[in-house]
Amino acid sequence: MSERGRLGDFLYARRSRLRPADVGLKDYGDRRRVAGLRREELALLAGVSASYYTRLEQGQSVGASPEILDAVAGALGLDDAERAHLHDLADAGRRRSRARRSRPEHVGATTLHLLSTLDSVPALVSGRRADVLAWNRLGHALFASHLSPDSPERAAERPNLARMLFLDPHTRALYADWESKAKAVVENLRMVAGRHPDDTLLTSLIGELTVKSDEFAAMWAGHGVHPCDAAGYEMRHPLVGTLTVTQQSLSLPGAVDQHLVLVVTEPGSPSREAVTLLGQAATAERRPRTENVRP
Repeated sequence: MSERGRLGDFLYARRSRLRPADVGLKDYGDRRRVAGLRREELALLAGVSASYYTRLEQGQSVGASPEILDAVAGALGLDDAERAHLHDLADAGRRRSRARRSRPEHVGATTLHLLSTLDSVPALVSGRRADVLAWNRLGHALFASHLSPDSPERAAERPNLARMLFLDPHTRALYADWESKAKAVVENLRMVAGRHPDDTLLTSLIGELTVKSDEFAAMWAGHGVHPCDAAGYEMRHPLVGTLTVTQQSLSLPGAVDQHLVLVVTEPGSPSREAVTLLGQAATAERRPRTENVRP
């Protein structure tokens, strides 16, 4: 993180992506030392003084009101997710809370019962930091059949969806358009980081991925923010082949920052048949083997 801080970095990244023509300003073709709008131009659009906006972007002003933040968001053309992220960053700057060691997350009995009833749909429960807190039989078979099925039960061994996507060749190969999936995960992770700046385990994960993956570092530097709610993907499973799926992430009531991730396929489609075959294979693999005993 630069000296500007998280809020300043986000504002700078979003200002840099705009050109005068994007916001209705005349561009006289003059040479610009940096890409995007000048601070003075952004301040004019937001209705604040240039000096005030400069202090805000440089991290020297942490008392911006919600109204000013909304005005800046409007000038930058932020969508709803980006606007919420801007407010989260400003709130975190005002709190200046001390980082505390984060506790492992746990899945409630009700959620585990829900997973057990979803026997025909791949499903898992993802935590705040993209840890897999639990999965059903099909969820394990689809996403991580190369890992132990009971690994989510041990906090120190839990699979992490972001880490797997960038560092695990098996998971990377699951997605035909890996870059699209990776971008979605990074943008969702940045939203969470904005809401929980004092989460040391989350900070550690981001640091690890930044060091170990140049692709993650580049995507993270883009400051994109967007929730992982629903998206279509083409998955290529080593056992059942290609599947066209929709991954849906649903918030779990009473469980802060935990989401139920469902993998949905179209009824009657080859992808639905592939999921059925995957379930049969997973059941056969878990069935205890018996040896023929001669009388």
